[in-house]
Amino acid sequence: MTTPDHPSPASQPPVPTATDRIYRSPLGLAGGVLLLLVVLWLGFDALFKGHGRTPWLALAGLILIVPLILAFTVRPAVFANEDRLRVRNPFRVITLPWGEIAGLRSGYSNEVLTKSGAKYQLWAIPVSLRARQKAARRQQRAAVDEARGVTPGGRGGGLGPGALGLGGFSLRGPDTGPARAQTDQVMDDLRELLERSGEAESAQGEATVRWAYEVAAPAVAGAVLLAILLAVG
Repeated sequence: MTTPDHPSPASQPPVPTATDRIYRSPLGLAGGVLLLLVVLWLGFDALFKGHGRTPWLALAGLILIVPLILAFTVRPAVFANEDRLRVRNPFRVITLPWGEIAGLRSGYSNEVLTKSGAKYQLWAIPVSLRARQKAARRQQRAAVDEARGVTPGGRGGGLGPGALGLGGFSLRGPDTGPARAQTDQVMDDLRELLERSGEAESAQGEATVRWAYEVAAPAVAGAVLLAILLAVG
């Protein structure tokens, strides 16, 4: 009598891991890199060409300012998969299983709310009121065009107040922009993930918060050094 062969652990297929969707602010990244280049240029110029206490002040300023620029522009990101939402803010990393999230709120900032009552801001998904206003105007124009019989391509079914010329042509031209602001679309994606995965067994757990000491420590050291240099002046 023979027993069935069991595949060895090495031959087992790998367990698939959840792939993160990464959300960041392109404008924040671009502005941060540009600001960092300017600060480094001015700082190193004072560090190597300055006299007296200037190099020391430049060094302290760089140690203070560079981590802060990185923290508020380059560092923020939001990572989302089927199991959890991970928010990397300037000085904290918050890991939230979907089962612990009560909702996502958009106002003057985008925030995630937990069932325990905590609230965390999504730095990497900033709100653009200007983009919201443009999207709202676009929706209003689309509604008016639909009511007047003007198709998005610019040709309607007949003449009307919004259709100028024979055949219902609109002088405004086609409006093919998004109906929602980009950050609002991102929040809609996250809400869809929350609705789909909130009850999943793999999405349960407790929220964890880790402080980014690798960012705060250099900034504090630079502030202390700068204060000492100014005090002994």
